[in-house]
Amino acid sequence: MATASPAIEIEVGGRTVRISNPDRVYFPTRGETKLDLVRYYEAVGPGIVNALRERPCMLHRFPEGVSGEKVHQKRVPRGAPPWIETVRVSFPRYGRTADELCVTELAQVAWAVQMSTVELHPWNSRRADTEKPDEWRIDLDPGPESDWAQVRRVTHIVHELLDELGAVGWPKTSGGSGLHVYVRVVPEHGFTDVRRAALAFAREVERRSPQDVTTAWWRKDRDPGALFVDYNQNARDHTVAAAYSVRGVPEARVSAPVRWDEVDDCEPDDFTIATMPARYAALGDLHAGIDAAPYRLDELLAWADRDEAEGAEPIPDPDD
Repeated sequence: MATASPAIEIEVGGRTVRISNPDRVYFPTRGETKLDLVRYYEAVGPGIVNALRERPCMLHRFPEGVSGEKVHQKRVPRGAPPWIETVRVSFPRYGRTADELCVTELAQVAWAVQMSTVELHPWNSRRADTEKPDEWRIDLDPGPESDWAQVRRVTHIVHELLDELGAVGWPKTSGGSGLHVYVRVVPEHGFTDVRRAALAFAREVERRSPQDVTTAWWRKDRDPGALFVDYNQNARDHTVAAAYSVRGVPEARVSAPVRWDEVDDCEPDDFTIATMPARYAALGDLHAGIDAAPYRLDELLAWADRDEAEGAEPIPDPDD
């Protein structure tokens, strides 16, 4: 068993954050440590805070590094520093509540890493009203026989359709095999309507590229070579890795914001804990303007009404 390294204290935005076991290796195939992970998040600090700001956040913790057990943690534990901010969310199905991390400054991200967090997964709503999402997430999830070229093709269709709607999309790699596009929306609808709008959009993408895209709900019904436009990522309490979040994979990939004109040239492995700091230093936060132009979902909700009137199945329960 590896010997524990002495704890250190670092200054992050005027806060003192204690980092225990800073030399613990989190990515064994690469060698980056817990402290390297903290330094990474410092390097992209404004970007990760912008992605998480004021949102309930689930922590994906890897106490022994990414080759060990993964722990999904909703609740901020007792004993957290007094400057850790939270938001209380409820889980009606279980009759429970949780006080989840609500990031407003970089030191809170460093504290999360101290708690062995690698991935940060925010809700698509904010603390002011957690029941009204302000973010529509388009998740392009390739099937087991898909490839990145297919992801690229569908991404361009998504971009084209967003332009037609007058919506501004903000793409990022997922850090896995897919790609996400985020759209800020006016927070005036609940999760069900945002999902209905997301499904209506996904169906239109499928109409434009039926050879590449599926919206089939059940995995068993999907062509393994098709890309699923996963509208369910807009369901209440469903989360995906934030922009700039490191993923808990051996390659230490990052969910990286990209420009539309980079889609045809980039690969998921281009963006890692090692490469992103220099990219961020050169380009800054590519999602910095995401709050500037929120989109209203009225037209997509009209599409949803039309589809259902024409016989489309109503949106399924997200937990089925």
